[in-house]
Amino acid sequence: MAQKAEAQATPATFNGKGYARRLTAGPGVYLMRDDQGVALYVGKAANLRKRVASYFDARPKIERIMRMVARIHSIEVSLTRSEAEALLLENEWIKSLRPRYNVLLRDDKSYPWVMLGKDHEFPRIAFHRGAKDRGREYLGPYPSASSVRESINLIQKLFLLRNCDDSYFSHRQRPCLQYQIKRCTAPCVDKVSSKDYARQVEDALLFLRGHSQKVITRLIGRMEAAAGLQHYELAAQYRDQINHLKQMQARQFVSAGNGNLDIIALARLQRGCAIEVMSVRGGHSLGQRDYFPAQSDGHSDADVLRAFLGQYYRERMPPPEIIVSHSLPQHELFEKVFSERSSRKVRIQAHPRSHRRQWLELVARNALNALHMRGAETSRISSQFAAMAELLQLEELPETIECFDVSHTSGHKTVASCIVFGHEGPIKSRYRRYNLKGFEPGDDYAAMREVLSRRYRRLATEEGLLPGLIVVDGGKGQLGIAREVLAECGLSDIPLMGVAKGPSRRAGYEEWVLPVAPHSLLPGPESPASHLIQQVRDEAHRFAITGHRGRRQKAAVHSVLEDIPGVGARRRRTLLTHFGGLQGVRKAGEEELAGIPGINHQLARRIYKALH
Repeated sequence: MAQKAEAQATPATFNGKGYARRLTAGPGVYLMRDDQGVALYVGKAANLRKRVASYFDARPKIERIMRMVARIHSIEVSLTRSEAEALLLENEWIKSLRPRYNVLLRDDKSYPWVMLGKDHEFPRIAFHRGAKDRGREYLGPYPSASSVRESINLIQKLFLLRNCDDSYFSHRQRPCLQYQIKRCTAPCVDKVSSKDYARQVEDALLFLRGHSQKVITRLIGRMEAAAGLQHYELAAQYRDQINHLKQMQARQFVSAGNGNLDIIALARLQRGCAIEVMSVRGGHSLGQRDYFPAQSDGHSDADVLRAFLGQYYRERMPPPEIIVSHSLPQHELFEKVFSERSSRKVRIQAHPRSHRRQWLELVARNALNALHMRGAETSRISSQFAAMAELLQLEELPETIECFDVSHTSGHKTVASCIVFGHEGPIKSRYRRYNLKGFEPGDDYAAMREVLSRRYRRLATEEGLLPGLIVVDGGKGQLGIAREVLAECGLSDIPLMGVAKGPSRRAGYEEWVLPVAPHSLLPGPESPASHLIQQVRDEAHRFAITGHRGRRQKAAVHSVLEDIPGVGARRRRTLLTHFGGLQGVRKAGEEELAGIPGINHQLARRIYKALH
């Protein structure tokens, strides 16, 4: 990205033709902004001067382009060394700026991965989302969380890797249930050597990368060696492992072949658009996932698919073969960029034959089905919103609902949730959890005051997106607190309601508590509006209790030894094993602690002081 240039408009109009004449004829990326500085559109071009000028010439344009050009107040460009480099930069800018006129890959969650904790002597296999740690190895990303969990379950069956947390592992004194059901070799209590466990990890990595035949060859060699040494029980274990792998391999080859590829199909229905992706790695189908790109209306199918490919493979490694449902403009450019990224030849195919054509047709049917289901769900939720607005006598239909709930156990580890619901369902990218403290344990009113204050003071200050309706889980008390907080934040005009549990906590019989007359409503279990509020309230409850359980579990497995500098997992295990548990460590004196191998007098004194 060699240079950067910017053109600022006068308050009246932007002279696009004049600005385009000053641009280079080389490759680059351009960014259009409105008079508020908000990104309108990001595009890339092999010839910047020609491409930008095309927006301002006299040729007729579609309505979407005309609306966008009328709002342009400034254009920024970034020159690149090649068109391939421009394609990469374009998708970086789209991801970070989310321009309103670009086709956007809407995905509320980060992609799931299989994680191997190679920063530990005995690596564990686990589900992972979010930021990555350099000391760990990640395989994926996978299309869905269920496919990750299925892979982890399979790895445990075949290669017996542990999946427990490091803190749980370091405190074990006898094997857990996973060892008993032959899902782990119990490295926590030295039932397996580090060398043998490392071989298990290596085999699992080969399998996850699609080299199952190489794993089988290795296992055959080990089985024959064990039989030659007359270790028949061990040889039988290798035999069973080989049989499991061959059976699974046969099932996979029947259904998915033996290659690495992605199959991507686009379907349209009225003004909606869906893209379905099926991933196959090493002949093993990792599952399917559907996406619903935003701003796809007014774009051709090929353009939507082109935009999707650029954003989808920005965060993942492309496989050697990508099968798509529509011919792509400049597919050679994508092949070049993807090949450079993955250091191998990548081919994009739009008209496959034989079984690959059947797979593409199947994925396309799934995309159309997903679009039908989404349309039906959106229509249902929209009608529920309309029924709710009529029941509450709202002046306008709310675009979003925000609902709050508080979860704790006897006042401890209190967590509050805020979930956001729109006409298309949950908007999970705007969900928030709040760890609450600083008030009397069990005071639900104080907890509600804190979470609402933290939420709306920030939104009021930053001028963030405000909801059309606020729902709090509770009766008159919680509603009164919410009214006070909104008044303090200057947001008293936002409609507000509480949801009190009905008789015997029966779903559908909740009482809606309102701040104005008639002060309460009983919509009943047959009302569509009641179904909407139930769904919103239940989602807030689920999100809050999940956060609370996470905090509680973290506190339950936390050891005071973990907070002492210089006491790592190995020393903790040595101390607990030697003294028979934490109580034994507490009773030990400094001299006894210093007598443990690997613990000097200075560290023994630090441990003693921390425990007393």
